[in-house]
Amino acid sequence: MAKKVRTKTKKTENDVIADFEKHIYDLQQLLEIARSFCTTIELDPLVESILYIAMAQMRVTGAGIFVSNEINNENCYILSDHYSGIAIDPTFEYKIPLDSELVKFLTEANNLYTIKELKQLVPSSKEFPMLESLNPSLIVPLSLKNRLTGIIVMGERIYVDGMESSYTAYERDEIQTIASLASVAIHNASLIEQASTDMMTHLKLKFFFFNILEDRLDKAFAQDEKLSILMFDIDFFKRFNDTYGHVCGDYVLQHVAKIIKESIRDVDMACRYGGEEFTVMLCNTDAEGAFNVAERIRKKIEETELDYEGNKMNLTISCGISEFDREKNAVRSAKILVDQADKALYVSKENGRNRVSIAEHEEIK
Repeated sequence: MAKKVRTKTKKTENDVIADFEKHIYDLQQLLEIARSFCTTIELDPLVESILYIAMAQMRVTGAGIFVSNEINNENCYILSDHYSGIAIDPTFEYKIPLDSELVKFLTEANNLYTIKELKQLVPSSKEFPMLESLNPSLIVPLSLKNRLTGIIVMGERIYVDGMESSYTAYERDEIQTIASLASVAIHNASLIEQASTDMMTHLKLKFFFFNILEDRLDKAFAQDEKLSILMFDIDFFKRFNDTYGHVCGDYVLQHVAKIIKESIRDVDMACRYGGEEFTVMLCNTDAEGAFNVAERIRKKIEETELDYEGNKMNLTISCGISEFDREKNAVRSAKILVDQADKALYVSKENGRNRVSIAEHEEIK
């Protein structure tokens, strides 16, 4: 009997040591996650990072996140475009109103739930059919100071031998800790997003654009990548203000900004430079690729007929392009690179407008 007791005691000690080592490892992981969240100030990359970490830590096939869009003044949480591994049903509108019963409950409860648990706790919620279409294994609210900054929807679990079918108490605590870190990061990124965004065009402001461009230039230099800048100017913009008033001018600016934003990738950045001028940063893109993007934007604007209070209007836009190239144009200043694009824009204006010109060192062609 004594021998059996000793064997049992030794096994328990090993289990304690293994648990302790796991806790140490998990704490190190959480520190790395916290660092990652703290160093990401742009909302879109942050959301992508949160989803990737949630999927990896909880071993799920996919994840999505609902976040509020305060820039557009929409009174709801919208499923971010950065969802991964979850199927979207086109018959549903993936929005959750801020004043919904589900949001009220999650804000007050500050806990994570399965769909089955939520249906029992908030039977009056109208969002369940939409949420069930995502086939979630867990709903994770991101709460901060009695306010919901977002809602993570965890996809199906990836089962391996010895793994429980449902989330353990330890796993729930772990994802809730990650959610706490994520909620703070999203709140801070949202504040930066609002402070760095032109509220009329929803494009970035000039100072923020230059800060990000400086970082991207350093990366392009270190990794020997190309980076291009587009500088746009609406042709004869003053005519719209003088003929139809400043409200019409605002309408034109919003229309052009929308086309520009829809024509670039998430990794790129568009900015309202000032007045009727816009700049665009195209990452890992050479002058030829930038020219194709600029031409696509120019043609789309030229082909669009605007209708302002029954008045049919057409407009055109001019563009200049500069390219960072470590061998041919290794500028290390964001201002110099933008100035090069501005000079190329001047050439487009001088040559009749509604065209794209490329700057190459001191020579412009």
